[in-house]
Amino acid sequence: MKKGIHPEYRFVVFKDVAADFAFLTRSCAKSKETIVWEDGKEYPLIKLEISSKSHPFFTGKQRFVDTARRVDKFMARYAKAQKDQEK
Repeated sequence: MKKGIHPEYRFVVFKDVAADFAFLTRSCAKSKETIVWEDGKEYPLIKLEISSKSHPFFTGKQRFVDTARRVDKFMARYAKAQKDQEK
């Protein structure tokens, strides 16, 4: 690899603030914050709002979305638009 053209690839801690879950991996992501990891070393910290520990797809806690009401609203607007066109 050519020197000086690639970003620094180093260990970084990603922390899901919603689930209080953190993992150590390698990344080029930059951060001004640091954290002391379980091995006693200090690593850059990237805060996440969602990860596999808090995402509904992975946790199985899917939220119910009221699609029926949305469909009813759409149909009412569509019917009103059709009625206005007939005038």
